[in-house]
Amino acid sequence: MAKPKSIYICNQCGYESSKWNGKCPNCGEWNTFEEGTPAAAVSSGKGRARSARDLSDAIVGIGSVDASRDEIRYKTGLHELDRVLGGGLVKGSLVLLGGEPGIGKSTILLQICQFLGEDHTILYVSGEESARQIKLRASRLGVDSDNLYLLAENDCEAICDVIVKEKPEIVIIDSIQTMSIQGLSSASGSVTQVRECTNLFMRTAKSEEIPFFIVGHVNKDGAIAGPKVMEHIVDAVLYFEGQRNLSYRILRAVKNRFGSTNEIGVFEMRDRGLAEVENPSALLLSGRPTDVSGICVACVMEGSRPILAEVQALVSKSSFSAPRRTSDGFDYNRLYLIIAVLEKRLGFFFGGLDVYLNVVGGMKLDEPAADLSIALALYSAVNDIAVDEKTIAFGEIGLGGELRAISYAEQRIREAERMGFEKCILPVQSLKGIDQKRFSIKLVGARSLRQAFDSVK
Repeated sequence: MAKPKSIYICNQCGYESSKWNGKCPNCGEWNTFEEGTPAAAVSSGKGRARSARDLSDAIVGIGSVDASRDEIRYKTGLHELDRVLGGGLVKGSLVLLGGEPGIGKSTILLQICQFLGEDHTILYVSGEESARQIKLRASRLGVDSDNLYLLAENDCEAICDVIVKEKPEIVIIDSIQTMSIQGLSSASGSVTQVRECTNLFMRTAKSEEIPFFIVGHVNKDGAIAGPKVMEHIVDAVLYFEGQRNLSYRILRAVKNRFGSTNEIGVFEMRDRGLAEVENPSALLLSGRPTDVSGICVACVMEGSRPILAEVQALVSKSSFSAPRRTSDGFDYNRLYLIIAVLEKRLGFFFGGLDVYLNVVGGMKLDEPAADLSIALALYSAVNDIAVDEKTIAFGEIGLGGELRAISYAEQRIREAERMGFEKCILPVQSLKGIDQKRFSIKLVGARSLRQAFDSVK
């Protein structure tokens, strides 16, 4: 029997080529081609014609679809997870959960089984652990629901047959990289296997109206291992972020067909699993030093939730001909832009100084509203002047040194007031339409960086 001809598949976009290429001609990524075998061709003819005639009867008008019945959300018992999902787990949806090893992916899925198991049957499929190992982990987490059923198997087709036969209400697959289809010659975790297994789970979820949670491993770059097309197939892609040596984790939605992708959930890893953090601002600001230069508090919007984060800047004399610039949690190029504005518009000199910037707690400040707090931290560090610990600042900086208006100013002010801050520095344009008498916090509107700096002296 002739050996099947090998093809090369891009693990980012799924592009197939008869020969290996250093650069994918479809998506432009480098070193992404992996060897695989071609999928069986779909036969054409009378069978396809008959199926086309049958499908014509399935066409329905959008006005006749009962969305109130079709879109049913299951509460998971974790409000932070429900927030990221857009209100709960949608019936018939396919949710992909990724993150670093040991960050808590399997833990949070096993935890929600206790709450979901009160009213729904759950099938937990593991290709990495035996049923005894899952039981030991469940006992540690206090999960003992009678509606939780375990299956240690990695044959994707056999798993789908069991799901169709037993009809559980919720299915958890841990993990997609361990699943395989026997008809494919490639190994588990390859581009072809991951793509085809995800497709099979997707068809099962949609046809049986069963929601699926799928755990995905990540590669060394932090992206979910496997073809990028896998993330296009699923309905929602969730990422666990955080450092293993820190106790808290951030759950972020990268894609969500049934909700916003701006919401985040904050959890803390404890000895009995993940615990929700309902007030992340208090967690991120705990232990903040007082009367120390180079420290300022910023406020960023994560979806509909304002979160306060501590920004630390350290400026010191450089011993190199080219001074160092280090940024953790803030865009490196944006830091250069703010330094250039401070030098050109306000006369500060950073040419012979090393600049180190850090956002405490692993938070990432990825919106322009954090510019003003970064500039205040740099101003405080270079002049060795401490910013009052009860002062918070937010605003976007223009290249002319002016402060530009930001969105959700009232929500940010309300959160700062709730956290006990007494002064808030923000662009004067953002004060329009805000009744300052409703707040006990002092609101200082500034038109430029110079006015903002004068207000902290």
